[in-house]
Amino acid sequence: MRPVLVGPDSESEQWVAAVAAHAGAPYFILAKQRLGDRQVTIDAPDLAGWRDHAPVLVDDMIASGHTMLAAAALLTAHGLARPACLTVHAIFAGDAYARLSAVATVVVSTDTIAHVSNRISVAPLLADAIAGQPRSNP
Repeated sequence: MRPVLVGPDSESEQWVAAVAAHAGAPYFILAKQRLGDRQVTIDAPDLAGWRDHAPVLVDDMIASGHTMLAAAALLTAHGLARPACLTVHAIFAGDAYARLSAVATVVVSTDTIAHVSNRISVAPLLADAIAGQPRSNP
């Protein structure tokens, strides 16, 4: 199946668009409404056209997991396959990782926060950024 990148909310669009461009894959953004610290609702337009794609949920961080869990539930309710989940910062408070792992095909994060889900190293990006900076001696 071909991937489709999915942002769980409007704040994720910058990350999703960048990953989609790098992967050469299409993307769409869901609409989230926060009802409280641990309660969200997520809505989407008709997703029937994406049923032949493998959804990849992308967000900058996963803390409680409620947003990603709601997004994953919405996708599967619309007939899409279980999503893969990708995040930069793997906070995973409480049992968030276990709950998300139960509904996702895989949960992947960068190594900005040490976690069992770390699969992407940011070291090369940091090294490139440092190498591109003028060095000064104290």
